[in-house]
Amino acid sequence: MRRYLAVDVGDRRIGLAVGDEQGGIARALRTLRRRGVEADVAAIGDIARQEEVSALLIGLPLTLRGDEGPQAARVRRFADACASLGLPTLMYDERFTTSEAILRGAKDVDAGAASVLLEDFLRARRRA
Repeated sequence: MRRYLAVDVGDRRIGLAVGDEQGGIARALRTLRRRGVEADVAAIGDIARQEEVSALLIGLPLTLRGDEGPQAARVRRFADACASLGLPTLMYDERFTTSEAILRGAKDVDAGAASVLLEDFLRARRRA
């Protein structure tokens, strides 16, 4: 059973959530303030070890038409930096996760968006 750390990367904050394939439900963790790629990756690595995850799931911010824009390119570079953690890294479409987190009444919208991302991903895997 694979346990995931979902990562919602923004310019100023990184939302985090954790969950596994068995339960299919994600638990929002917290939001990190961005401090630079190296420090951000180190913080994610620490949380990944604490939460005993076996893979990272990073939200890919596609445009409404499903294309990759400048923000997606930045997130891909961040995902490349996460390779140093030695965990498999998957990317998944994060469109509308923030809106959904707000609709759900998330107290921490960034962590809530990461939770929505992970639940959508796990639901799609069950259907496949």
